[in-house]
Amino acid sequence: MQPTVTIKRLGWLAAATIVLGVLIGVGAGLLTLLLYGVEHVLLGYIEGPELSGPFGVPAARRAISVTVGLGIAGIIWYLLRRKTTAVSSVKKAVAGERMPFWQTIVHVVLQIFIVGSGASIGREVAPRELGTMIAQRFCDLFHIEGVDGIDRRMVVAVAAGAGLGGVYDAPLAGMFFAVEILLVDVTIEKVAFGLGMSAIAAFVAVAIKGHCLFYDITAMQPESTPTLMLFALICGAACGVGGALFRKGSQWAEAHKPTGKAILWQMPLAGFITGLVAIVVPQVMGNGRAAAQLGFSTFIPETAGTAGAMQSASSSAASPWNLLTGGGNVSDSASGGGSGSGMASFWAMLQGGSGSSGSGMNAGFPLSQSNIWMLLGVLALTFVTKALVTLMTIRSGASGGVLQPGIALGSTLGAMLGLVWILMFPTDSVTACALIGAASLLSASQQAPLMAMCLVMELSEAPISFFVPVGMAVATSSLISKWLLSRK
Repeated sequence: MQPTVTIKRLGWLAAATIVLGVLIGVGAGLLTLLLYGVEHVLLGYIEGPELSGPFGVPAARRAISVTVGLGIAGIIWYLLRRKTTAVSSVKKAVAGERMPFWQTIVHVVLQIFIVGSGASIGREVAPRELGTMIAQRFCDLFHIEGVDGIDRRMVVAVAAGAGLGGVYDAPLAGMFFAVEILLVDVTIEKVAFGLGMSAIAAFVAVAIKGHCLFYDITAMQPESTPTLMLFALICGAACGVGGALFRKGSQWAEAHKPTGKAILWQMPLAGFITGLVAIVVPQVMGNGRAAAQLGFSTFIPETAGTAGAMQSASSSAASPWNLLTGGGNVSDSASGGGSGSGMASFWAMLQGGSGSSGSGMNAGFPLSQSNIWMLLGVLALTFVTKALVTLMTIRSGASGGVLQPGIALGSTLGAMLGLVWILMFPTDSVTACALIGAASLLSASQQAPLMAMCLVMELSEAPISFFVPVGMAVATSSLISKWLLSRK
């Protein structure tokens, strides 16, 4: 039974929307600045449109940073979980479990700290937990659940969604996270409340941290095509399987976290292994932005002329492909200079030892059988290592999210399928295929098609016409993953 709408009720909901939206937006903005600060101090770079990952950071510094970062976090988490009140999950907090104040603050900061140090895990749980804790205190202070039947559960869930919307400037995704995942109940009131708070949080957070494009998809054709709809069905099916496996893997890793002193050695070991992998695959580090951008930046100029896709000089210079092959000028962005990456030599090995000039990558990769195989090999290596290292990080005892890693896996898988697809249908671009893959694998792994679709579209600022093929892929992947996950 729906509660009666009164002026008093609307007034309190409006007040909660504004006050909580502002507070959560401030928190989301400050957490983003904290991430940048940790990256600058530990790795000597700050992620952004020009540099999506630690490509210019010397390999030794990458390894030391992530090992030390996870080692310090392991000690503090051990003390938090064993000596103080445990921090509840967002879902448990929405159900009524109490989020302790200072423990939640420390827990949230630690998540940002390990991502900034290079740990392969998402950072989106931190602002959601912060929003949840703030909303609980707001409800306590004003006894809001007693005002004309206002549901405390709704307020807390919407605040958690606003944390997501604020940190990524994605109000639609924040609202859908609240109503689709936490409340599992879509009403006009919940949608309006959630969208309003997420929009305010996003506005305030951007005012603090600034606005920048999270994913560059400018190498994509300007319009969707009929063949892209067919690709969406195929890619959606593949990502449905991949997303279901990633969901099962992350659930297994979460269930088998160490509960005692084992976290003191397992987390730094996970950091050390991450650093070793990053010698060859630097894009594996962090929350997944660099790995996802690798898929989005895959560009074949011969087919681009047919597809109408173009890669600007600035997008090419910032492309992970250009940075991996040593063509990007990253010496000013990371201390130590040079690529600091074993991927350049790995790339040369794939080319049969011939090497590659970075300036040649600015126009994309010439369409040839050898180049297709090289691109597929690097994308496949990124997909596998990102999945395994992320699950290892969770299994070691770290707390964090899997939204950005899921987008990274979907983007690289979509790009791999796209490389094969454009050989038959050159009117499509690999970037469009990567966009479809990112949304559909995220939807499959989260079992939240609306949230996943909106998050990817908002982060990439994709043309609205691409909601059509993305929606088709998301629908397909969601159904397939649901069927797979329901089987015993």
